[in-house]
Amino acid sequence: MRAMSFDLSLINPALSLSGLVVGIIVGLTGVGGGSLMTPLLILFFGFKPVTAVGTDLLYAAITKAGGSWVHHKHGHVDWGITRRMAMGSVPAAAVTLGVLAWLGVDGHGTSHLISFSLGIALLLTATSIIFRQQLLDWAQRRQAGREPLSEAKIARLTVIMGAVVGVLVSVSSVGAGALGVTALTFLYPRLPAHRIVGSDVAHAVPLTLVAGIGHWWLGSVDMLLLVSLLIGSLPGIAIGSHLASKVPERLLRTFLATILMLVGGKLIFS
Repeated sequence: MRAMSFDLSLINPALSLSGLVVGIIVGLTGVGGGSLMTPLLILFFGFKPVTAVGTDLLYAAITKAGGSWVHHKHGHVDWGITRRMAMGSVPAAAVTLGVLAWLGVDGHGTSHLISFSLGIALLLTATSIIFRQQLLDWAQRRQAGREPLSEAKIARLTVIMGAVVGVLVSVSSVGAGALGVTALTFLYPRLPAHRIVGSDVAHAVPLTLVAGIGHWWLGSVDMLLLVSLLIGSLPGIAIGSHLASKVPERLLRTFLATILMLVGGKLIFS
């Protein structure tokens, strides 16, 4: 593990401004910051993929902790679902971090793996954003037209789904938001949307915290970058949440999905 220190006078205003913009978009749309911030750090600011992912994971753990508490206070969290997801995602994240440590975080192969995984995650996220309502309608029709799954099978599938998300998030920092919500919608089509979102946000906290601490242990977290992003993103999320009812969400989500597809394609084929 590498010792880390930083001088607050070295904070990059451009990074804080980026955090502000991304925070506003997250507040407006609910789209996870990782799907926006991580590729921005790699493609625009030139950070190494492993540093962008590791720092963004701790950034997500801090920002989502507040959201999780709000959801909990409003009774929007199904802690049984959150626990099942964590049973799969946290061990999967630990194993994935072990593989990254074995490969070496500074290796070219690791950077390529992270960039490729990030590209795939962005394409999946964009698809889930565009077709969210259609996927929800299809899941509800499918559930109504067949014998419901047993509680035990749903529990097993939730753990498996959590493991898949855990691997993807640990490698790319993307997937705990839009992909997690989409997967939960398929497994629990009768659960109200606010309970699905609340449970997914609550689950993202231990997952991103464990994965972020793991990356910190590997030496792939830039603490100065983390502080720079938080300075902008925390007020940005508050502003975006306040303006959410005044912006055409569907148009903004379509625009974001298009950007994510373009960026995902660039990362896959670069």
